[in-house]
Amino acid sequence: MFTGIIESLGCIERVEPRGKDLVLSIYSGKLDLSDVHLGDSIAVNGVCLTVTCLSNSGFMADVSAESLANTNIKHYSAGTQVNLEKALTLATRLGGHMVSGHVDGVGRVLDKSNDGRSIRFDIECPQSLGKYIANKGSITVDGVSLTVTGCTKDSFSLNIVPHTVAETTIQTFQKGQAVHVEVDLIARYTERLLEAKVEEQSSSGSKLSQNFLSEHGFI
Repeated sequence: MFTGIIESLGCIERVEPRGKDLVLSIYSGKLDLSDVHLGDSIAVNGVCLTVTCLSNSGFMADVSAESLANTNIKHYSAGTQVNLEKALTLATRLGGHMVSGHVDGVGRVLDKSNDGRSIRFDIECPQSLGKYIANKGSITVDGVSLTVTGCTKDSFSLNIVPHTVAETTIQTFQKGQAVHVEVDLIARYTERLLEAKVEEQSSSGSKLSQNFLSEHGFI
């Protein structure tokens, strides 16, 4: 688990194809690796990867065919900047929100504009994720915990403050760029609980249905 508070800007040093998989060599920048061990998890642009090798300046990680199929990592090359965050501990301040590191989909930057000292981004996302995104709710973009400032069925807006821009890869975002999107865990589990309740009520002959819940704003 992670918090979405980025600890360091890193950089892809090497991409090595291994059959259908990849091995990434990552320069970790200012990330403190003194307490990291082989097998630990580090989020790379919001994707939870397992450390397979450590050095003084970085680490290596395997990327499975499944991860390549569902993320933008397949387009990474030497020099690609990445957001890095170590897995949280019980002593970690939860400054962002609970992030799993399991990307739900790939979005795309629709627009970028100045808004006072902040930068406003409009992000397109798969329609299947729209129901999980709420105004003023939390969302993770390339591993960064952010607050939604507006949303439609297939897009959402963000206002990024200068500190976050300076400390993450958001400083490089341009129109058309692909980004990793992870929706709030609470929204996903709430949906599953409601589905289970509907199934339970249906099997018991209750009039409570998915249409009823939808009509009354529960889903």
